[in-house]
Amino acid sequence: MTGHAAKAKWLAILLLCVIVCTVCADVAWSQSLPKVTLEFGKDGDKGNSSLAIQIMFLITVLTLAPAIMIMMTSFTRLIIVFHFLKQALGTPQVPANQIVVGLALFLTFFIMQPVLSEIGESSVQPFLADKISQEQAIDKAMQPLRRFMLKQVREKDLLLFVKLAKIEHPKSKDDLPTYILIPSFIISELRIAFQLGFVVYMPLLLVDLVVSVVLMSMGMMMLPPIMISMPFKILLFVLVDGWYLVIDSVVSGF
Repeated sequence: MTGHAAKAKWLAILLLCVIVCTVCADVAWSQSLPKVTLEFGKDGDKGNSSLAIQIMFLITVLTLAPAIMIMMTSFTRLIIVFHFLKQALGTPQVPANQIVVGLALFLTFFIMQPVLSEIGESSVQPFLADKISQEQAIDKAMQPLRRFMLKQVREKDLLLFVKLAKIEHPKSKDDLPTYILIPSFIISELRIAFQLGFVVYMPLLLVDLVVSVVLMSMGMMMLPPIMISMPFKILLFVLVDGWYLVIDSVVSGF
């Protein structure tokens, strides 16, 4: 009974402390902190309202920027191929994920440099100079991205989403809606990435098979083959200059 009484005493003290802290926080919040209000301006003041809406739109774009970076560029293909390569080498933790993501990110900037330059010249700079409106800037920025995605997308994937959207068959690529183009581009990139991952995986898988057969023939069935095959796979990858070949194959595809 003494132990239960002590626990109940400490629980009551803890509960009292929580209540006191909550009350103090409420008092401090209501008395010491300033009040912050958000106003769109007075009636008839369209300038402030327009500026507030533009700020909200900019925050939304910045929030969606990672998704745009991943889904509308070469990043998806690069990161999937690098993941397959790590699994094939038998070193899922080496190189670290931060290094792989950083490499894929910088290669994405390298591949997308012509597109980004065109967007800057045709959309960003004229918009900052107040030569075009915000809507025109968005339309001009989407045109280089659309051309990049159209070069990589399969017609079969485009027809799939046209059928799913239940719209009329576009007469030309310019008539193709962007909301149809983006998912078509994504599944096309996934298909190509898995094809490259298969090509990367197979030579290293053969090393695993050869090592497994040799160990079984020697009666070493209790020895994990990956312990023996991993050094040979790393040696083979270094001798053939694997990083050069992989990056050359992936980047050349764009």
